[in-house]
This record gives sequence, C-alpha cells and structure tokens, in this order.
Amino acid sequence: MPIVPDVPARGGDQDDDRGAARLSGPLFRDETPQTRPYDPPQALSYGPHDMPQASSYGTASQNPEPMPDFSQPAPAPQKKSAGRDLSAAIGVGVGLGVVIVASLFVVKAAFVGVIAVAVVVGLWELTKRLEERKGIKAPLVPLAIGGAAMVVSGYVRGAEGAWVAMALTALAVLVWRMTQPPEGYLKDVTAGVFAAFYVPFLATFVAMMLTADDGPRRVLIFLLLTVVSDTGAYAVGWRFGKHKLAPRISPGKTREGLLGAVSFAMAAGALLMEFVIDDGTWWQGLLLGLAVAASATLGDLGESMIKRDLGIKDMGTLLPGHGGIMDRLDSLLPTAPVVWLLLVLFVGSG
Repeated sequence: MPIVPDVPARGGDQDDDRGAARLSGPLFRDETPQTRPYDPPQALSYGPHDMPQASSYGTASQNPEPMPDFSQPAPAPQKKSAGRDLSAAIGVGVGLGVVIVASLFVVKAAFVGVIAVAVVVGLWELTKRLEERKGIKAPLVPLAIGGAAMVVSGYVRGAEGAWVAMALTALAVLVWRMTQPPEGYLKDVTAGVFAAFYVPFLATFVAMMLTADDGPRRVLIFLLLTVVSDTGAYAVGWRFGKHKLAPRISPGKTREGLLGAVSFAMAAGALLMEFVIDDGTWWQGLLLGLAVAASATLGDLGESMIKRDLGIKDMGTLLPGHGGIMDRLDSLLPTAPVVWLLLVLFVGSG
C-alpha cells in the first residue's frame, strides 16, 4: 500500500485540507499604512520665510531609521516540514509491507483475509465520519458482513460472485435500515450503497487478481505501481511544483507532480511487465503505468473531495503518520479494477 507521507510543503503534491480555504485580511490593498514623504511638524509656528521646504524628491525625516545591525547573525531559514511524524509513518509503512508480502507469497487465503479486514475497518471509518459530520447513518453491520463476503466471493467465484454479493449487500442495507424511523431513510441507504461499492466492491478486484497462477506477482505489481506513482508525484511536486492541479479540491497537488507520477509509474511499469510477468512486454508496462498514474490521482482527488465535504483532514487515526485505513486505500481502490482489466487483456486471466 502507498506509504508516502502527506507533506504540505511549498509546491508539494499532497493534500492539506487545513489550509484550503483560509483567507486573512483584504485581498487587493496593502495592509501596511503608507506615510507621506514629508509631514511638517504641526506643533511649532513658522513664519512665511521659515517654513521648511520639501524637495521634489521628498525631504528625509529628521529622525532617520537606524541602520541595520549586521553584526547580529541572520535568522536561520526554516526547514520544510513534513507535517506528519515521518518516523512513525515509515515504521507503520514497513510493518504493513511485511504483513502484505508475507501473506501474499505464503498463503493466498491469508492475503484475502488481509483484504477483508482492511475493507471492514475502512467501512467503519467511512460510516463513522458520515454520521459525525453529516448525520448520515449508513448501516455498518450489513455493510461489514456483505463487504467481507464480497471479497471472498470475488476470490472464489470471480466477477460473477462479486456482483451477486454486491447486489445482496445493497438489498441488506435497504432492509436493515427499515428497522429504524423513516426520517432520513433515503440518504442513509444511498450512503450505504455508495459505501458498499466504493470500498469492498472495488477491493474485490484485488482478490480476483490473486486467483491467477501468477496472482501474487500481479498483486505485487499493482501495489508497487501505485506506490511508485504516489512517490513520483510527491518527489517531483515537492521540488518543482508551481502550477496547481485542482486547487479547489486538493490545494497541494500540482501539474508537475502529476507529470512525476506518470513518468515514474510508466518507467516502473515497463520494467515490471518485462521482467516479472510472463509473456509481458515493456510497451504494455508503459500503458499500465500511465493508467495507474491516472487512476491513482483520481482516487486521491475523489477522497479529497469527500473529506473536504465532511470538513476533515483524515478519515481516521488508526495508522500513526498516515491517518486512517481509508487514507491509505484512496489511490488503491480505483486502481484495482484498472490493473485487473489491463492484465487480463495483456496476458489473460491465467
């Protein structure tokens, strides 16, 4: 999963909701009072020939400003701040990576369990924030049970099983909400069906990747390309970013960062498809990397839009230095069906 920390530094490509809509002071006037070049004293009385005359360039003040003291050392420039605990972020990221790799290459079913747990926690975070910020009570119990069943169905029965589980989960949400008063029924079930599609259904495509003979390698490529895309966006945007990509949604993201994401992901995709996937070619990797950069960026912007609507910075606090599970799944979820489909088209379902 992507472990790149959010860094709201100058020109960065990260999302900083805290400063998105902050305005202070007038927009088009100088807030520092302007003084006239010369203001004769009013307390003294001068004769007609005694009045001090101002030159055409303005007379200097009788009490000039003192010269700056160059003997004092200049203040040290402020370093760019990451905005998060980098040591905690790296530690958590490494820990998650170990769990993912171990479960992925040791027992496939164990990785399916990892996906199911991530889905349930993500649904809990999303429904919790919806209730806290908007008063929307999407029913968590049918979502959690249906979400886990969706992931398992996708692994066991493929796309057909995933669609059936999605339909049954939506039906369960509609019925479960009937046990409560009718006020707010429509918005609650609408949010519930959206949550079912957004989190578990999209995550099901990761489980479907795993069913191929080279499933672990396909999933690894999916994860690596998403991480590389995020890393390229951060590195290039932090160093060179000047032109905002979507300032109303994510003020930290820049066009330069997007180019970095595309470049890094395409290069990594060419290498991975050529040397990791059987019958894969470098040009397929270029297309795969381009698609991953686009979907990962859209995923980031999509969750940024949700968080901006809710008025929050992070979806949760479960992962120190990262936020919540949903803050790490934002670019992975929409990328999963894209990678699954392109790999099927390029090298078959295997």
